[in-house]
Amino acid sequence: EVEKIRIKITSLGLTESRITSDETIQQLFVECRLNNFLAEETPLSLPKPTGGQRIHYNYSTVINVDKEDNRAEREYLRSILLKPDLPADSLKFTVVSDPPEDEQDLECEDIGFAYVSLKEIFQKQRDIIEQDIDVFDSQDASAVIGKLTVTVEALHALRSVHEECKND
Repeated sequence: EVEKIRIKITSLGLTESRITSDETIQQLFVECRLNNFLAEETPLSLPKPTGGQRIHYNYSTVINVDKEDNRAEREYLRSILLKPDLPADSLKFTVVSDPPEDEQDLECEDIGFAYVSLKEIFQKQRDIIEQDIDVFDSQDASAVIGKLTVTVEALHALRSVHEECKND
């Protein structure tokens, strides 16, 4: 069985903030990153949600972490389990503003970040299923600008890596 981490980005809602009032922010997509070697993004950017609404991506992806073909990913999972003080133990979700078609001189801009700790999934022995996680303002890490609903199924893969660590 190929071991994998399943990730689903279901939907995004924004709270009132500089993001909701900024006219230049119109279309949003979400990127998901595992450490520094893997990034996936929703194929669609969707119009920025207004007043209490949510936009639905329903985007799923799978990260394979088997020994044969995905050694780097697997080593990273090992390091999360073995080094308690490793800071980068999270999947990082970035909400990105996609410039409108007619404003191609504008850059894509990271407007918010959300995190799911893989270490915590292992410690609690519980996957994250359709959970709302806070999205923090990219310009002020203490300000929550919205909620991202995600699923991260990593427990099986983490358990397998952990078993392997014990056997070394």
